[in-house]
Amino acid sequence: MGWTPLYLEMSDKNVLVVGAGEVGQRRALRFLDAGANVVISGGKVPTQLIKLGAKPKPRAELPQWIDWADLVVVASGDHQLNEKVAQLAEDKLVNRADYPEKGNLIVPSSFSIKDVQFSIFTQGKSPLMAKELRKRIQAVVSEEDILQLELQHFTRELLKEKVRDQKKRRDYLYQILNDKKVNEFLERGKLEEAKNYIVNFIQTHS
Repeated sequence: MGWTPLYLEMSDKNVLVVGAGEVGQRRALRFLDAGANVVISGGKVPTQLIKLGAKPKPRAELPQWIDWADLVVVASGDHQLNEKVAQLAEDKLVNRADYPEKGNLIVPSSFSIKDVQFSIFTQGKSPLMAKELRKRIQAVVSEEDILQLELQHFTRELLKEKVRDQKKRRDYLYQILNDKKVNEFLERGKLEEAKNYIVNFIQTHS
């Protein structure tokens, strides 16, 4: 398998979406949410996407917008058009909605729980199972897990100021992760109390 998971910084990157159907709209919205400049070519572009910043362009202008793009999403219902666009964009990042394996970039099923992002890639075997796995993950990750994430971030920043030795910092983080008192605070949703406890803990033990 030649695929590897990556997260791309898309702020101000240029994305061309070919096809304004359901898949094209979803891709456009995802990249708009990430801060990209999005052009959509083909079909009627929903007003909502235009309000969010998407720019509709005619198919006759596709070559110039392919040159402009950092990433090209091929999502039209026209197989010949898809093949032509993919050929013109061969030196670009290309996401093929019709034949994902023919592109060089996959847009996986993804979702967020607060600041934690999850992506699921089944190698195209089963979109249905991707949805099912998403439901299972959402059912497992708790509010307490999210609070622990926030507390670990707070503790890491505090330790950078207080403890120079990296191994000791890591040991502290494991201690705090498994600390009974900390977990009691988080079970009750008392994040600020947990932070105060951590400050005192580090001052006492460092």
